[in-house]
Amino acid sequence: MIDEKIKKMARTGFVAKGVVYGIIGILTFKAAFDMGGKKAGQLQVLEFLEKQTFGNILLVLMALGLACYAAWRFVQAIKDPENIGDDKKGTAKRIGFFCSGLLYLGIGVLAALKAFGAGRGGSGSSGSMQKSSFLASETGLWIIGIVGVGIIIAGIFQFVKAYKNDYYKKLGLASLSEKKKRETVKKTAEFGLSARGVILVIIGFFAIKAAVNSNPSEIKTTQEAFSFLQDSAYGPWLMGVVAAGLVAYAAYMFLMAKYRRFHA
Repeated sequence: MIDEKIKKMARTGFVAKGVVYGIIGILTFKAAFDMGGKKAGQLQVLEFLEKQTFGNILLVLMALGLACYAAWRFVQAIKDPENIGDDKKGTAKRIGFFCSGLLYLGIGVLAALKAFGAGRGGSGSSGSMQKSSFLASETGLWIIGIVGVGIIIAGIFQFVKAYKNDYYKKLGLASLSEKKKRETVKKTAEFGLSARGVILVIIGFFAIKAAVNSNPSEIKTTQEAFSFLQDSAYGPWLMGVVAAGLVAYAAYMFLMAKYRRFHA
């Protein structure tokens, strides 16, 4: 049996992750159709929260929520409470969980630093130069390429997850009596996972391109991935659809927070 405290921690994390993707999706959707938003990624979410009334409190809550999500990912990776296993497939999943934990822990730390005024300005220029020179080195480029491949695999996995209905058992949808409600949840999850898959594949592609071209400046964030979509054919519409998909992904995270089943 998985401890109830761990379950609550995971559910809190799902809510925090949902809020992040919801804000990204809404801001970008509004930007796509000139409704006053802006193309957004995780860092822009923190800036958005900081500008709200009681912004520091919101940032602290976000930091705590993302720390919960990161902790759940670390538990999945290290303790394997749901018996994923240690064969090739299981090991790959657990490595993915660990990397996901590191990513969201990092965003949570940034949120906390912003809340306490330590995430602004400073002498970041020399640190940025050192970071850039490392990324441009042979080792750095190999790391960028490997990370890029990993991100593309994670993106493809989102599509597989959506269309193989892997989420179905986790959400316990069979227990929902209304067929219409089940279908709505199913379509929301598929749309959300697919949209996230698109963003991850774009980010991964440009990371590999940066490694091949020995040019770390070609790496793209979520915000820049939206710019790439905007610059393509049917740009605003394509960006708007993917942004709406991330709102659906946020809804999927909220559903996970409520209905997620934990199997030992």
